[in-house]
Amino acid sequence: MSTEKPIYVTQPFLPPLEEFTPYLEKIWNSRILANNGPFHRELEQALCEYLGVEYISLFANGTLALVTALQALRITGEVITTPYSFVATSHSLLWNGVKPVFVDIDPDTFNLDPARIEAAITPHTTAIMPVHCYGRPCDVDAIQHIADNYNLKIIYDAAHAFGVNDSGGTVLRHGDLSVLSFHATKVFNTFEGGAIVCPDAKTKIRIDHLKNFGYVDELTVVAPGINGKMNEFNAALGLLQLKYIDQAIADRQRIDAIYREQLDGIPGVRFLPAVEVHTANYAYFPILIGTEYPLSRDALNDRLKEHNIYARRYFYPLISNFSMYRGLPSAKQENLPIATETALQVLCLPIYPALNEQEQQRITRLIRSCADTRHVA
Repeated sequence: MSTEKPIYVTQPFLPPLEEFTPYLEKIWNSRILANNGPFHRELEQALCEYLGVEYISLFANGTLALVTALQALRITGEVITTPYSFVATSHSLLWNGVKPVFVDIDPDTFNLDPARIEAAITPHTTAIMPVHCYGRPCDVDAIQHIADNYNLKIIYDAAHAFGVNDSGGTVLRHGDLSVLSFHATKVFNTFEGGAIVCPDAKTKIRIDHLKNFGYVDELTVVAPGINGKMNEFNAALGLLQLKYIDQAIADRQRIDAIYREQLDGIPGVRFLPAVEVHTANYAYFPILIGTEYPLSRDALNDRLKEHNIYARRYFYPLISNFSMYRGLPSAKQENLPIATETALQVLCLPIYPALNEQEQQRITRLIRSCADTRHVA
């Protein structure tokens, strides 16, 4: 095992500790720790302005936000979704008593393939839940067209898509609702947190009720809500993070560009096409290890670990392969050939603002050396 400094697939961006002290003092002095406190309200407004949306509702984490989004739209029956995501996407459906219907992904974007959605629609289908995988926008126009034709709701799992834009503005404006994650591993984090982007004030009010036990006021409960609120500590951290987010994304873009330059031309190593600067957030850097590479994906992952480099097979296994899903007809591998192949080849390399060029060269040199020989000194 290498004695070199460990490099992990991601590290949370943390602002200088001394800058957090004034926020803590305000919380201590106010004695307001939760329940729509001043920092909670301030962060909602600041995020609306930064992301270019009108209404947003903060949550304790992204999974609670997904569960609540489905409740807010009263989704039932079946929902078409992707097997190539983190399990929270489909788990949120099961928690709502909804049946996931898996559809294969596009080989060039790893997002839900619109060409396969229509064939999966049944009389029980009520919604589509796509994922902006790795922060790359789905084919939102094609998905919206299908949803309009069949009167379906769209809930975007936008956990990876903070700050991502398309030609018309933020990708979070698409669909009926978009759900963000602010987990520590994300581009923008509040340690733990999440949010639902709402299209109008009425929807935000309903979601705010649902995340606070259904309370309207001290004496009135209008829905069987849960406790999904973000507390003041997390909201304060989010306000501080926003001051640095543009630089954090710029640092990620630099790392993305270096990977592309240093890994270009290695037989059996493929990565997604570069995206236009200022539209992406560079949340992840996935590579696909094909048969032309001397090592399998898993063997390369093990070799990286031997050198204290911790990549991640993200997303492997597919959601559809887990025990609670694999009995579904839509979970059969023959129905999901692209997702199955991608899951067996993908490896997300370390990418985070503090990753320096020397550390990144350790990673790329090792990948390139393994392409030349099966043995690394």
